[in-house]
Amino acid sequence: MLEVVTMEKIIALCKRRGFIFPGSEIYGGLANSWDYGPLGSQLIKNIKDTWWSTFVEKRMDMVGLDSAILMNPTVWEASGHVAGFSDPLMDCKKCKARERADKMVEKWAHENSSDERPKNWAGEKTPPTDLLAFIAEKKIACPNCKSSDWTEPKAFNLMFKTKQGVVEDEGKDIYMRPETAQGIFVNFKNVLETSRKKLPFGIAQIGKAFRNEITPGNFIYRTREFEQMEIEYFFDPEQTPWEDLFKKWKSDSMDFVTEKLGIDKKRVRLRDHDPDELSHYSKGTTDVEFQYPFGWSELIAAGAYRTDFDLKQHEKFSGQKLTYLDPYTNKTLTPHVIEPSFGVGRLALAILLSSYHEEKVENDETRVVLKFLPKIAPITVAVLPLVNKLNEQAQELANELIKNFRIDFDTSGSIGKRYRRQDEIGTPFCLTFDFQTLEDQTVTIRHRDTMTQERIKTTDLKAYLIEKMA
Repeated sequence: MLEVVTMEKIIALCKRRGFIFPGSEIYGGLANSWDYGPLGSQLIKNIKDTWWSTFVEKRMDMVGLDSAILMNPTVWEASGHVAGFSDPLMDCKKCKARERADKMVEKWAHENSSDERPKNWAGEKTPPTDLLAFIAEKKIACPNCKSSDWTEPKAFNLMFKTKQGVVEDEGKDIYMRPETAQGIFVNFKNVLETSRKKLPFGIAQIGKAFRNEITPGNFIYRTREFEQMEIEYFFDPEQTPWEDLFKKWKSDSMDFVTEKLGIDKKRVRLRDHDPDELSHYSKGTTDVEFQYPFGWSELIAAGAYRTDFDLKQHEKFSGQKLTYLDPYTNKTLTPHVIEPSFGVGRLALAILLSSYHEEKVENDETRVVLKFLPKIAPITVAVLPLVNKLNEQAQELANELIKNFRIDFDTSGSIGKRYRRQDEIGTPFCLTFDFQTLEDQTVTIRHRDTMTQERIKTTDLKAYLIEKMA
């Protein structure tokens, strides 16, 4: 095994094979925007489908929601985003480049393999004077001009603001949502009345969110436009101890990441937030972290105990009752919430990094292969006619298989080159349609990870592949 997985290798592969392209590339691009190509868009869909199947369709205590991106601006006053959703940004006095102070500290610590942090360290909540003092002491330089002369960090709100209305500058200020969670909270009453769910139960949502933040350039890890998969799980803390639910959600979240998506278990860990990192309304938050090429960093929030803060805030600002009447005890209460939150792009990046392998094969050649789980792979089966005169018959087989599987039909180049191409995009199975197929209706099936081959009847293919993908 030869792989040294760098972000450069992943970015190059993604561009070359059609997973991810730079946004607006023909116009010179737009900083930190990315477009998912044919393979990347399918990978993203497979992640979301697996999440939705796992946490919504196969659970009796979960329902789904798809709320609007644009919401009444009072929503964000109630949630605290208007007043307190900010990052500590500072400017280089020499070149005027703007950087996020807490992330510069984390990058310095990673590069120097150091656990040292500023006084009163609390990530983005660290007091600005403590951040600046540490950055000055360590002479942390501007990545643009290498100067070490910074302004004091100031809080900048991260929400994108726009106007509602057809007349420019006369419309009402509204915001692009910075998270999907609030759409769940403001619909709590609607969902409760229509679904008739009993506590404990959860509401799940997949959707776009937007944050106008400084990004460190780590590919798709942190972008201004991103997609979230979030759950708000409502419960009565007197009937269901939050510690038990919290432990279960941490376990379920970790299982989803490693077992359902195939992310390398050796590169993930649980990290409980320190008390000074917690939001003022939180009694506990635990992340699943992944070891990226730039160091350990958040992959998902396995669970965050938000208490009853959100529902009470929206009840206060809206004047609407957002309580629950327990049909068994006749008690009225404001439910508490545990929130697992999954970023689609970060999961895709972790899957790509976990799946990437370089291996020495025959003739000292290096094989690049993405070892996706079969159900996550963008292409499930590649049908490869041995020679062009077999294309028509092989196409008939592909047309039958595409009813149940994601198919690629590849006729370009030698069989060896086609195998390598399919390895590099992570296709688990290649079927070679040859002259023997015409005689006995069997094809050669080649397994991506082992490169072993076997003959199998075309009539048995569907059942065989379904079993392998289970």
